Amino acid sequence: MQKRRVEFGPDVKSLLRKLLEGYRIYFSYDKLNSEGRKVFEEMARMLVYEHPEYKPMVKRVRRNPTLDNVLKIAKLVLGEGAEQIIHEAVQGPYYEYLYGRGKFS
Repeated sequence: MQKRRVEFGPDVKSLLRKLLEGYRIYFSYDKLNSEGRKVFEEMARMLVYEHPEYKPMVKRVRRNPTLDNVLKIAKLVLGEGAEQIIHEAVQGPYYEYLYGRGKFS
């Protein structure tokens, strides 16, 4: 039995990417701030409209909007690349190149 691939709209993907890439703008102490909540709510509204089965997950994230909970939705929508986006937003694009390969370790 083959697992069904769920497709998400381009608006949902772009808003989640905007939220993760703008980590320093939209998160304070690893929780969504008011500007981040605005972007998240817009994305969540579109996500629930497209896929009502994800409403309980969105509801949990609304109740506790931490980075880890937002990443759960991001991994679902964007795949495993979501963690890479957040690492680049926090540590910069060259962090893995400099430190990830053992060059300065």
